[in-house]
Amino acid sequence: MPAHLPSLNALRAFEAAGRHLSFSKAAEELHVTPAAVGHQVKALEHDLGAVLFERLNRALQLTPAGQSLLPGLSEVFYRITEVVQTFRRRDVNRPLTVSMPPSFGAAWLVPRLERFRDRHPDIDVRLDVDNRIVDLIHDDVDVGLRYGLGDYPGMRVDCLLSEEVFPVCSARLLEGEHPLRELGDLRWHTLLHVDGFVQDDYWPDWSMWLHSAGMRDMEVRRGLHFNQTSLALQAAVRGQGVALGSRVLAGTDLAEGWLVRPFAHGTPMSFAYYMVCPEALADEPRIAAFREWVIEEAAAAESG
Repeated sequence: MPAHLPSLNALRAFEAAGRHLSFSKAAEELHVTPAAVGHQVKALEHDLGAVLFERLNRALQLTPAGQSLLPGLSEVFYRITEVVQTFRRRDVNRPLTVSMPPSFGAAWLVPRLERFRDRHPDIDVRLDVDNRIVDLIHDDVDVGLRYGLGDYPGMRVDCLLSEEVFPVCSARLLEGEHPLRELGDLRWHTLLHVDGFVQDDYWPDWSMWLHSAGMRDMEVRRGLHFNQTSLALQAAVRGQGVALGSRVLAGTDLAEGWLVRPFAHGTPMSFAYYMVCPEALADEPRIAAFREWVIEEAAAAESG
């Protein structure tokens, strides 16, 4: 006879609580109450004859027994989710869900998406636009378009676009009382800043960019602040100031003449844009079709 196993609900409650080190966050994930999570964990401890958590003041801490049990359970539940999600994705009529950062979606993918629809009218696409990094297994997302170093274990990864950052503005700012002709002229113009998610060590702010250009004595804190690059670029199009754009995010605006690049200096980025999908789903026809198309679009953009 098979060995006695604890309740699956109790194991799930412990795994979620151990991962979050919080009954409240585990309860939110499992759609139950914190009291229910605590009850399930106590039942599991009784079943196993071991204390799994130390209940500290307003905090949880795994005991050595809990630390021993958690990694294996996390792996098991991850694999179960992967199998179930793969099974669900057999439905060819469901939309192909593509996750990406908002600015990349607005500036690069959406203007090109009609060409994918023309080539594959039978494939519906749903865009999941968010700055958070989604879990391509648990979040029911088929494809991720990500900005990073390309290190995504267990995933099929295709590099799409390299990146370079440089100032952009409306052509109107090249004329007038203080025309933008050299870096020092930035003192007379409003700087458009992007705060939050993209302001990491891989995306320069104005201080970092000017330092790379050899200009270290300019006050850069003033100006307008946004939480998305697309908003800063829109303000630049309207002549409200100078933004830090890029070949990818400002490419369409530059090609259409809505923005210009006043200076030659640009800062190459070590990060790039990648298409990412679970290895097990990489050859699924809809994903393969999207990969072929987006790689072609990226190659055309790079060569242009």
